[in-house]
Amino acid sequence: MFRILRMKTIRTRTPLLLGVLLVVVYLCKNLSDHKTIHLQEDVKNNGSETRAPSKNSSYVYSWPTCEQNLTAANSSDFSSLSRMIQDFLYYRHCRHFPMLLDTPDKCGGADESADVFLLLVIKSSPVNYERREVLRKTWAKERLYNGVWIRRIFISGTTASGFQKERLNKLLKLEQRQYNDIIQWDFQESLFNLTLKQILFHEWMERNCPHTRFLLNGDDDVFANTDNIVEYLQGLKDNNGSKHLFTGHLITNARPIRSSTSKYFIPFQVDDSDSYPPYCGGGGLIMSVYTALVIFNMSQSIPIIPIDDVYIGMCLAKAGLAPASHMGVRTLGWYIPSKKLDKYDPCYFKEHLVVHRLLPADIYLMWHKIHAPDLKCSNSMEWLKENQTVIYRW
Repeated sequence: MFRILRMKTIRTRTPLLLGVLLVVVYLCKNLSDHKTIHLQEDVKNNGSETRAPSKNSSYVYSWPTCEQNLTAANSSDFSSLSRMIQDFLYYRHCRHFPMLLDTPDKCGGADESADVFLLLVIKSSPVNYERREVLRKTWAKERLYNGVWIRRIFISGTTASGFQKERLNKLLKLEQRQYNDIIQWDFQESLFNLTLKQILFHEWMERNCPHTRFLLNGDDDVFANTDNIVEYLQGLKDNNGSKHLFTGHLITNARPIRSSTSKYFIPFQVDDSDSYPPYCGGGGLIMSVYTALVIFNMSQSIPIIPIDDVYIGMCLAKAGLAPASHMGVRTLGWYIPSKKLDKYDPCYFKEHLVVHRLLPADIYLMWHKIHAPDLKCSNSMEWLKENQTVIYRW
């Protein structure tokens, strides 16, 4: 009797259990589909990124760790190379690094980025706080000039290690909270990683600012007369950023430096070419967004070399494009062959586009001097012409 009742109970509960099981399976499937949809949307929007819910939102990359290429050690005389060069060869294939800080809406969104006429892309190390602060108050100030918008962004890696690295990263976070003008990746700042930084920026630009008209790409120790740069770009014929433009201090007939005592030593294991294509000095150069996108596309098939401006020249050469010289760009410093005129005469700086290697205090002072309403340059400029000192106004 007990057995019969038990069988009846089982028969009664079986449909209920099956129903519960079906509900659980349905819910799990929906949850999985829902999760998959969001994952697909994230990938569609920005690879493996997630957006932080804040006004100055930033993406957090979750790229897999880049593995060391052990075959690099098979290069001839590998053991004789410095540790820095060995590490470069081990990891030169790595092109994706976690993003620590971002400002994806800097250009107003990808679709609205054409509203940005000139994007100032400034290479800066985390330790250079004073330089960034001065630039924000002077030539890199975001503003409307001659009816067009100038925007600013600093690109950076990380530096130091341990507690010092944490402090410097915290400093950049505080700056980002106030200014929303920093992109930072989690790779070590070094001379050998400048090219990596450049490539990562071009990838970011393609995603976030693809229609921006022009870019000034430079170091954080340059003085840029952004008024002159905008006027020069507005004066171009039939080029609103949609055609090739790449100009600065043109360097030709350069060769790899094989002396191991040089800062720019390039061993054969890194680059075995006999010469470099023409390129512009990386301290400060101007390009159209068209050319910037071409450089990024070409970079996908060219192995990284440490010298960033040479590497960009390689990308241009592969695309069949040529860099051009602009006499208003002085990335190797400047020289006035007379004691009759101050090297820091504002009339000299007022006539140029970019001058390299100035201290923050000099940049701050010079920016205010060239905009002083009582500045008169006629006498000094006439003297310079008489003495054949070259001053350029395009």
